[in-house]
Amino acid sequence: MTDLDRRQLLGGAAAATAAAALSSFPASTAGAAVPPSGTQAPGFYRYKVGSLECTSINDGARSFPMPDTFVKNVPKEEALAAAEAAYMPKGMVTVPFNPQLINTGSKLVLIDCGNGIANFEPSKGAVGRTLQNLAAAGVDPKSVDVVLMSHLHPDHTNGIRALDGSMAFPNAEIMVPAKDWEFWMSEENAAKAESNQMMKNYFANVKKIYAGIESKVTRYDWGKEVVPGVTSVATPGHTPGHTSFVVASGNSKVLIQSDVTNIPEFFLRNPDWHVAYDVDPETAQATRHKFYDMAAAEKATVVGFHFTFPSIGHVEKDGPKYRLIPSAWNPTI
Repeated sequence: MTDLDRRQLLGGAAAATAAAALSSFPASTAGAAVPPSGTQAPGFYRYKVGSLECTSINDGARSFPMPDTFVKNVPKEEALAAAEAAYMPKGMVTVPFNPQLINTGSKLVLIDCGNGIANFEPSKGAVGRTLQNLAAAGVDPKSVDVVLMSHLHPDHTNGIRALDGSMAFPNAEIMVPAKDWEFWMSEENAAKAESNQMMKNYFANVKKIYAGIESKVTRYDWGKEVVPGVTSVATPGHTPGHTSFVVASGNSKVLIQSDVTNIPEFFLRNPDWHVAYDVDPETAQATRHKFYDMAAAEKATVVGFHFTFPSIGHVEKDGPKYRLIPSAWNPTI
């Protein structure tokens, strides 16, 4: 910073001090202070993929003290340094959540559905915002034809239940990856997870969320057009059946990468880091490199569930690492 810059800043500070002093005098009757609203703007953002209209729906973002093993294969100090470099709250990590709504023209498809409205009040509004943001976007949950799960972790699947436990999307077909369903519904696998509290909770959660609605669930395979314009892509590791999607129309496409990486500030910049939530960290690491090498080579648009809202950008190679270039906000569709 030059001396001139410093003088300008100091001058600005002095002016601000003077303004503050003046503000201590009684206000005139010319106007009254406007009370703060205390609320955030609705979290939805529309974009086009050829003739398809897509909407990024924000379910919220959760900040929490970084667990010692949030990144399992590096010292916590390195992970904290990455968080600090990303200007996250000190000692904390912030994880956003962003389902995607795809209007194919014949089907209204919600890819993942967030943490669930039951978590809205307990989190003080931090998560569980999918239903209210769909409403803000003019979407009635009854009009959703398909809820398409990328995998069965709670932050992706719990939103299928309303606050009273009924179906949040009562007319929707629920589609889940066949490999993930097989893994999480296995009593043998659940028994093996008894010593891992997080995994134990995940198995219990899947059983709870899907109890009584198994007949409503359609299991899909990889490499198939699961709904018109949406093709499933094998991206295992995060979970055994973890799935990404290619959404395509005409000459346009986007890659919906689900949880190939958790927050990009950590796991794009450091693709060999292992997040605590990966069931098979080594496979997840290999999947990351394969997926992002492809995305970078194709200069493809990438949508990430845990990218900062509206969660759309491009991935570039940066030596052995990658970096996310967020797409500019477009005021038109």
